[in-house]
Amino acid sequence: MSFKSGFVTIIGRPNVGKSTLLNRIIGEKIAIMSDKPQTTRHKITAMYNDASTQIIFVDTPGIHRPKSKLGDYMVTSAKNAVKDVDVVILMMDHSLKIGPGDQYLLDFVKEAGVQVILAINKVDLLKPEAYKQIYDVYEKMPFVKEVVGLSATLGHGVKELIDAIKKELPEGPAYYSDDTLTDQTERTIVGEIIREKILMYIQDEIPHGVAVEVQSMKLRPDETLYDIEANIICEKKSHKGIIIGKEGRKLKGIGKSARQDIEKFLDKKVNLQLWVKIREGWRDNQNLLNSLGYKD
Repeated sequence: MSFKSGFVTIIGRPNVGKSTLLNRIIGEKIAIMSDKPQTTRHKITAMYNDASTQIIFVDTPGIHRPKSKLGDYMVTSAKNAVKDVDVVILMMDHSLKIGPGDQYLLDFVKEAGVQVILAINKVDLLKPEAYKQIYDVYEKMPFVKEVVGLSATLGHGVKELIDAIKKELPEGPAYYSDDTLTDQTERTIVGEIIREKILMYIQDEIPHGVAVEVQSMKLRPDETLYDIEANIICEKKSHKGIIIGKEGRKLKGIGKSARQDIEKFLDKKVNLQLWVKIREGWRDNQNLLNSLGYKD
């Protein structure tokens, strides 16, 4: 039996379910999730393995019209991720109408000259006749090789998507060992877990002005506990107060929730210390963006 391998990029609008889909495919929480747009900021690589295939997935930030240098970085990262890959998955939601954001993406893949597998998410919320209506619109587009309906949350249609990807992959070797799930470092994942909890606890626009910088991460000599120190970066003094909360309750909640998930991820006890720092305009400060890892 021949072995197939290749690279697959997932693109889509913010909050369409790309990270949920990636986690569902891999079977582990690789990408953080929230109900807020632009949750994913970095390009994330994760590996799917079975007896005959290795698929290297690249999850990207949502493509949107950027309003800052951070936004520019995110969109450029997403657009560059369609170059030199074997398959592009264009993920759309279950809307019956193609909105401006959807059209922007469709125009982008058309101009990029790539063939896509179009994945319609949240089809569990559609009646069959509504799904057929959407399917018929996308299926006629010349750059769409196949249309797959799925529910990333429930897992419906994921096998069909994997099968569609496999048909497009070339024969080739495994690029990673079969026990490798992601190329992200532990420190990066820890920082993202903390940011996910901030997204959970903080409302409105503040999460878009927040970053996490893991200052230190040390395993104690007896290897039973990690000491982790991290800064939560925000843009305004008022934001700092909101993140900390009355009598520090909000920051304690963020820390407790993050610590529990980090302990599951590292399979070790964790002593997590969080501080909130103000860095005005950090989203438009290239040096700060570079230091926080937002660089190509």
